[in-house]
Amino acid sequence: MKKIFPNIFHKSISQNNNVVSIKLKSITSRQFPYEIEVIAEKLYVPWAIDISTEGNIYFTERYGSVRIIENGKLNPQPLITFSSPFVSQGEGGLMGIALDPNFLQNHYIYVMHSYAEGNRIYNRVIRLVESNNKAFIDKVLIDKIPGGQIHNGGRIKIGPDKKLYITTGDAGDSALSQDLNSTAGKILRIELDGSIPKDNPFTNSPIFSLGHRNPQGLAWNFENVLYESEHGQSAHDEINIIHPGANYGWPLVQGDEDSTEIIVQKPLIHSGEDTWAPSGIAFVSQGPWKGKLLVTNLRGQQLLSISLNGKGTVVKNVESWLKNDYGRLREVVQAKDGSIYIATSNRDGRGNPDISDDRIIRLIPK
Repeated sequence: MKKIFPNIFHKSISQNNNVVSIKLKSITSRQFPYEIEVIAEKLYVPWAIDISTEGNIYFTERYGSVRIIENGKLNPQPLITFSSPFVSQGEGGLMGIALDPNFLQNHYIYVMHSYAEGNRIYNRVIRLVESNNKAFIDKVLIDKIPGGQIHNGGRIKIGPDKKLYITTGDAGDSALSQDLNSTAGKILRIELDGSIPKDNPFTNSPIFSLGHRNPQGLAWNFENVLYESEHGQSAHDEINIIHPGANYGWPLVQGDEDSTEIIVQKPLIHSGEDTWAPSGIAFVSQGPWKGKLLVTNLRGQQLLSISLNGKGTVVKNVESWLKNDYGRLREVVQAKDGSIYIATSNRDGRGNPDISDDRIIRLIPK
């Protein structure tokens, strides 16, 4: 299934005193530089994707399964389906996935999921070992991350420094985001064995940055600049550049607001009075969108393409693609051949799924 001419819009950017404003206008749809192919459908809220060096696509379904697409075909049997104490309630469940840099040798897969202990919901990151298209739990790397019905974060990525980065939400208790004794409302950074890196900004702590509400995307550019996407309380969704030890302000501020209580790291860009609900993000290293930052939107039901300056620190332009074509978009990743993979999220309780939802979509460079 292919669709050549999706809906496309253009957003002009103006900056005044570091405040970014966005104006949307229509442009011709014939400028879309990718062909579109649906490679899997009738999925259950595909949350995160990673791709092995030989091109196999590993992804999570929020209800508890890790699955694989091999040679373009979806394996009907999951690698693993989690059971108790695993829980999938509200925005929680099986979320982020990352393959080890040496996956072909050690077969390590890292995932983040919600679980119940007593009357509480927590999140944890665990290591799986894959063998013959089956996987089993090998080790818990970090646990007791506050969780709940909302704001679980959930994205995990392995950075250029070979550390594991983890986004956590405030779990509905906004005060936790400013609490350095809590792992909620943070970006965490740990070694691949679960230990704490010696060069983390806070001694003996996995916390890398704080003051986050519900961060759901991580990506690095050519210069190893780390980008993060984050849901605002009412619009004011943010794309941030993450600095070690920096405070991103929640719940004291959102968007480009200032605070007299803390030093706030301002966002690279925010949505103003629009609501994007940004989720997965990817920095494109080749092909028609080389150098752009892609951001999937849930509520916004679009794919944002953000053009940056050479260092990746200033927004020059934002374009909206696929607006309302596939509904809620959760994840975006780039494969080594330049293809871009997107996952929809229409069966998550907030969308309007059709008979084919949810899908994983491939954008193929023309």
